Amino acid sequence: MNRFRVLFLFIAFMMHFNFAFTQDVKNDSTEKVVEVKMKVTSVAFKEGEFIPIKHTCDGPDLSPPLVFTDIPANTKSLALLCDDPDAPVGDWVHWVVYGIPPDINGLPENVSKAVSSPAKAGKKEFALQQGKNDFGKYGYGGPYPPKGTAHRYYFKLFALDFDLKFSSEEVRGGITKKLLLEKIKGHVIAETSLMGKYQRK
Repeated sequence: MNRFRVLFLFIAFMMHFNFAFTQDVKNDSTEKVVEVKMKVTSVAFKEGEFIPIKHTCDGPDLSPPLVFTDIPANTKSLALLCDDPDAPVGDWVHWVVYGIPPDINGLPENVSKAVSSPAKAGKKEFALQQGKNDFGKYGYGGPYPPKGTAHRYYFKLFALDFDLKFSSEEVRGGITKKLLLEKIKGHVIAETSLMGKYQRK
């Protein structure tokens, strides 16, 4: 009887050891995948903080400076969206940007509000392509929620495996968030976001 008990305990121990080993392998694999993660940050505000008034429609309405880090090596271009999921009418789009070179480490403050806007990051100059926001204008349109509770604004950065371009007809009509998301479907290598808040009292 004792021999059967010893055998049972030995089998139970081996099953537990094998399970624990398998779990460790899975955890190590997960950690390796997220070891390098793309990020978008800003010197104007940190994740979850309130966006300064100068970057809103209550102020000069300047686009905030953004910093991009850990861009995947095989990225061909970057795209950026800013939207407010707390708007009374549903998701409200504040900024649509595309054609951002993958070696750019961010966007400067106060990007001009134009379809094609000259921009400079470090010593590199490039033409930043911008679509229409839900104010019906090109470029950045800052937070302007109704008075009351704070709204959340997500600056979403997408690393793409192709150089995103649109036809001249699409550009004339204004590139929207919906059109951009349709174009990049199946081409997103990495995605990240920065969330800031704003409240009008």
